[in-house]
Amino acid sequence: MFDDGFGMLFGGVWMLLMWGIPLLVVIALLKYLFFRPRDKRNPDIRPEQKTPLDILKESYARGDLSRDEFLQKRDDLLEK
Repeated sequence: MFDDGFGMLFGGVWMLLMWGIPLLVVIALLKYLFFRPRDKRNPDIRPEQKTPLDILKESYARGDLSRDEFLQKRDDLLEK
């Protein structure tokens, strides 16, 4: 009823499914683990890097700057 060509075609498709799907899953997992952005707002900034505004806020929180100094420097940074 079926000739040999059909069986060979189905065998090839089955082999692609058996090797292709797990391979795609492994590739997707590796891509997710190693190439995902660190920060959704700005993927160029890594979590350990702080922006100048973060550093300024920390200085103000420690009491190194007065309120007026903080506001002036914040405005200067945000103008850039």
